[in-house]
Parts: sequence; C-alpha cells; structure tokens
Amino acid sequence: MTIYYDDRAVRITSELIRVEGRAYPLTEVARVWHVRGGRSWGALAGRGALLAALGGPLVAAAIGILIAVRLHTSVTVTIAIVGVSLLVGLAAAPVADYLLEHVDRSYSRGAHQLEIWAQWRGTPVRLLATGDALRFGQIYRALERAVEQAAIPVRR
Repeated sequence: MTIYYDDRAVRITSELIRVEGRAYPLTEVARVWHVRGGRSWGALAGRGALLAALGGPLVAAAIGILIAVRLHTSVTVTIAIVGVSLLVGLAAAPVADYLLEHVDRSYSRGAHQLEIWAQWRGTPVRLLATGDALRFGQIYRALERAVEQAAIPVRR
C-alpha cells in the first residue's frame, strides 16, 4: 500500500480515500473532479487591511514632514518634527516583513471555496470542501496520483 497524502482529516492511499472518518475504496470510485466556488470577500478584505496597515506609518511620516515644512517654526523644531516623522516611517520596516508574510499566507490560502467530488457507487459525493488553496492542491495532486494507479478517470 502506497500513502499519497496523510493529515488528521484526509488520508489517500493506493487502496482508499479516507476523509473525516469516511472511507471510499478506490475500486468503488468511478471518477474524480473538482469545483471552484464563489469568492470569499472576507479573505480579500483581510488582505486589503494588511496592505493598508503597511502603508499607515509611511503616510503618517509623509504628513509629519509636510506639517513641519508648512508650520514655519524654528529650524530646531522643524528638524525635530522631520526626525520624528522619519522614525515613524522607518518603524514600518520591521512591521513590513511581518505584514507581508501574512499577505503571502493569504494568497496561499486563496479566496475561493474549493471542492473535490467523486462518483462513488454511482452517486456524486463531495469528498472535501476547503478554502485553503495550498492544502487543496496537495490533496488533489495526491488523489490524481492514486487514481492514475487505479486507472480511474479524472475530469478537469
């Protein structure tokens, strides 16, 4: 028996597909396909909020510099305001790495609901529904390898 994919909810072997406690022997599966559902606007809004948070300190620094130049105060006060504004802008650098990492992860997870379906004993059965695009791809590729070995048609 060959194991193609294994996590706590899904296990795909050369003999069966086990999803959340239900087992589907590959000999009883006629075909496999996938469906991409609607867009998750919450995921897109979260991604936009992360990008807006990244620009916040930079905008604050630019506004501080503009205020310092427009106030017509002494050179010392102007330099102090510009210095503080630059420090606020530079504070975005350490935060940027953290925020960009979360933006990358949001793209890995995807913004669509993804489903894997199979015809099992003549009936369409939804094997998996997830919003995690990376995990979906891993599971679907493992399922493709398993059904190729069992000579089951895969519809794209």
